[in-house]
Amino acid sequence: MRLPPDLTETLAAIVDEGTLDAAAARLHLTPSAVSQRLKALERQVGRVLLIRSKPAQPTQAGQAVLRLARQLALLEHDTLVELGADESAAAPINIPLAVNADSLGTWFLAPLAELSRNHPVVFELHRDDQDFTAGLLESGAVMGAVTSRSRPVPGCRAVPLGAMRYRAMATPAFLRRWLPDGPTEAALAAAPVVYFDRRDELQSSWLSDQGIDPSQPPRHFVPASADYAHAVRLGLGWGLLDRFHSTDALAEGDLVDLGGPTVEVALHWQQWNLRSPLLDAIATGIVEYARRDLWQPGS
Repeated sequence: MRLPPDLTETLAAIVDEGTLDAAAARLHLTPSAVSQRLKALERQVGRVLLIRSKPAQPTQAGQAVLRLARQLALLEHDTLVELGADESAAAPINIPLAVNADSLGTWFLAPLAELSRNHPVVFELHRDDQDFTAGLLESGAVMGAVTSRSRPVPGCRAVPLGAMRYRAMATPAFLRRWLPDGPTEAALAAAPVVYFDRRDELQSSWLSDQGIDPSQPPRHFVPASADYAHAVRLGLGWGLLDRFHSTDALAEGDLVDLGGPTVEVALHWQQWNLRSPLLDAIATGIVEYARRDLWQPGS
């Protein structure tokens, strides 16, 4: 069995664009031609490769073909550059990456901006919790990911980046209303707390370390990094903030450190274990910025 590159490219275009019509526009084909290519590919592998939803999603078999399509596109780009093609004149290659919200909202975009100035590349970012981004690597949806997982995903390699460090913060007005005698167990059990989303475990971990049942306090959910920090600064509740979102407010007296343990989230960069100068350049840029901006053990 052989998988023609034009057919695997078509599957990747459908998944990237979300619909057959949008994929057709990208590939300069008619929607009918895209549909015929997809059917031909599915006949060839004997599997359904795509869930016809909006947006379209690859099946488990489709994920394997999608991973192949992305690898072929990357290898083709690297080969053309090695053969002397003018990289600056080449069509941009799409590089999908996964990243957690706090990294995306702080240090992660700077290396991508620098890379985009030096390489014909466009980035498609998938935001998810750091405990779940590795799953996007396994599915073939992305080529690299910032993740809390240190053990390499099969077919990938992992490099430590450093750690995000979080401290419990609240406004002075919030303390006066909810924690007038300080962060006692009784007060914290009743004081509203801000969570990122229902998978966010940082606040629960901090409360458990204080001997408090995390299910007791009322919870707000604010699922965006900058908005989460803004909600804490407005006094909606207390929450765990990294230094990027708290240093200035602490210095100006707009936030107060509640004490208690520092919660550290160690981050790693994982990417396909594929010999690719472009992917290696992306990794080098991300690792350099992370090791400059994140807390490093022993520092």
